[in-house]
Amino acid sequence: MTTHEHTARAHYNCLGVGVGPANLSLAALLHSHPDVTNLFLEQRNSFGWHDGQQLPGTTLQVSVLKDLVSLADPTNKFSFFNYLHAQGKIYHFINAQFDAVPRQEFRNYLKWVSDQNEHITYGEKVLSVDFDDVFVVRTSRRTVTADNVSVGVGSVPWVPPVAGRFQGGRQFHVSDFVERAADVGGKRVCVVGGGQSGAEAFLDLISRPAPERPRRVSWVTRRANYFPIDDSPFTNDFYTPSHSDYFVTLERTTREEFTARHVLTSDGVSEATLREIYRRVYTLRFIEGARDVVALYPHREVVGVARAGHDDWALRVTNDNHPGAVGQLEADVVVWATGFRPAPVDFLAPIAHRIEREGEEFRIDGQFAARWDGPAGHDIFLHGAAPQQRGLPDRNLSLVAWRSQRVVDRLRGVRSDEQLPSFIEWSPKLGPTDAAKVVLG
Repeated sequence: MTTHEHTARAHYNCLGVGVGPANLSLAALLHSHPDVTNLFLEQRNSFGWHDGQQLPGTTLQVSVLKDLVSLADPTNKFSFFNYLHAQGKIYHFINAQFDAVPRQEFRNYLKWVSDQNEHITYGEKVLSVDFDDVFVVRTSRRTVTADNVSVGVGSVPWVPPVAGRFQGGRQFHVSDFVERAADVGGKRVCVVGGGQSGAEAFLDLISRPAPERPRRVSWVTRRANYFPIDDSPFTNDFYTPSHSDYFVTLERTTREEFTARHVLTSDGVSEATLREIYRRVYTLRFIEGARDVVALYPHREVVGVARAGHDDWALRVTNDNHPGAVGQLEADVVVWATGFRPAPVDFLAPIAHRIEREGEEFRIDGQFAARWDGPAGHDIFLHGAAPQQRGLPDRNLSLVAWRSQRVVDRLRGVRSDEQLPSFIEWSPKLGPTDAAKVVLG
């Protein structure tokens, strides 16, 4: 490609692929720095954020201070509190005394940020990213060039292989719950998955008016019980910048063990949701006398799915407490609340062989740029794509603003001040007094 061909195309310091919270955060922080020209492209025609799971009464599991920008730049005009102020409802929000922010309100905030940023374009899919002195980005509309690329394509629904070939109108992922679960009155529904999404789907189903309520709702989870999220102060230290920087220094096996052991710090169920479920079950059984509406099955795993008839399913279920015992659940509708996996990044295929790997992930450096063989000053930033390296917060809202700030710093060639480190000493370093005790025995 000639120099003239480069200059004939639109060129940006940073081009973002995907407009979920991660890249939306980066775009919001960059808006204050016009010296860094940028463009963010989203293949969907309009903004969306878990739209298929926006059930009434659902709330965030993180502090509202963990919005797109506040923990990196509290004065930024794209903060959640500026959104409230701009909408004229900040006093109403305070007076409402929400225990947790309604998820729909946070979605409205994200859309507001998107609408305010002229550097975001919808309905344009990135087809490929190549490199020839600069990144060459081919989209469904045009070809542009960029010095740096920021990949924030999020995640996609995942169901276990036993269910994959049966997905359709009567088996679906919880991400499609609002649309697919609209007409289940009188049917047998099985919700599979013991995290927050499964809990919300289960609660919604058993809370419907009698004519619209399923005949029976089963809730199956591999976990030993329906466990709450651990939201205590010292546990939340796992979701701070200093711990993220410590976590990445650990051996891979240690990181994997840590993530498995502490999954409930991110994927447990809000206590308010569990409390409401228990109260609803009590009401159904002991007040309304509907004893057979609810069935709770923890410590179970679905190991097989087959058709039981023309329109219903037979689920083979094992019980970890009773090896060898295999049961069967029959359902007309199956809701798979089985989580998400990173979205594919096929558009990176032209340069993927040049990027280092860390297990199944691209290896990243301390500023979330992929380690690759390209020249300095040309980075591929990866958001939410390295949980094996950065741990549970990598796909959580908690560190979105901080991660974006590190990307902005790399783009601008500066280093922002970090917040004070944790009260906890995570490293093997000991203080003088403790070190003396160890030496003296």
